[in-house]
Amino acid sequence: MNKKLRNLALLSLICASACKSPEQTAQEQPQQQQQQQQQLSQELPKFDTEGHRGARGLAPENTIPAMRKAIDLGMTTIEMDAHITKDHKVVITHDPHINPLYAQTPEGKDLTSEEKNKYAIYQMDYAQVRQFKMGTKFFDQFPQQELTETYIPLLSELIDSVQLYLDKKNLPQVFYNIETKSKEKGDNQLHPEPATFVKLLMEVVDSKGITPWVIIQSFDFRTLQELHKSHPHVKTSLLTNNKKTFEENLADLGFTPTIYSPHHTLVTAELVKACHDRNIKVVPWTANTAEDIARLKELGVDGIITDYPNLLAEQL
Repeated sequence: MNKKLRNLALLSLICASACKSPEQTAQEQPQQQQQQQQQLSQELPKFDTEGHRGARGLAPENTIPAMRKAIDLGMTTIEMDAHITKDHKVVITHDPHINPLYAQTPEGKDLTSEEKNKYAIYQMDYAQVRQFKMGTKFFDQFPQQELTETYIPLLSELIDSVQLYLDKKNLPQVFYNIETKSKEKGDNQLHPEPATFVKLLMEVVDSKGITPWVIIQSFDFRTLQELHKSHPHVKTSLLTNNKKTFEENLADLGFTPTIYSPHHTLVTAELVKACHDRNIKVVPWTANTAEDIARLKELGVDGIITDYPNLLAEQL
């Protein structure tokens, strides 16, 4: 469309909008809100298979190669962790600091144990964060991890890469399960306060047009509460690993989440029934053996998060 035609089209659109009566506008607003809610109500998979940090057991965690590995193995959801940099970029990494266990310096040297708290993500601009090497160091906790040099990605970049990968390979859309990595004692030191964290995160999600396919999860009830206030139609997952009962955790949260996500050892038939009675899905973390996966399926959970998508795929 040439410039003149674009201008004419824009003028027609403005005129059409201006000619509407206040009554017409008032009638359309609820319809638009309903359409928006419908767009955000994309149903979760009947059984949700989630690759933890992408595919931590097989590829460098929370990296683009790990997400692609999970997709290649048929996972319906890619799970990841979000932090905020000093210049307010949303990045995908689990720890508040660059972790010496699996990261290396920009020069490719190992970080010492004394440096484990030296490089805080929230105290560095993204340009500095990106320079650290991922996937170049053998990680003995996950010996099957493939060594492939990569880096800590921006959430926006990861989404673009995943969407392009799905399109290129003609694969079904996956869900994004994004954890806000925060706790009260870290506010304004290791991450922003909850309202700012949620605002920055959702600006990226909304800008990429993937909101119906996003779940926001957290151990930090505050970020979920902020999200519920500002984006009430976005799916939420309450992560738990405490001694409180299901009812106590829900009371502390103050609203009904989409998903209840306990450590897999906390799942019982009674818990699954209590969740289902409230129309809450149960998706435990992180089951890494065939025995645990089989037990959880027998209990009737609605999905499983694992470091080994290959193992989970074999059990389905």
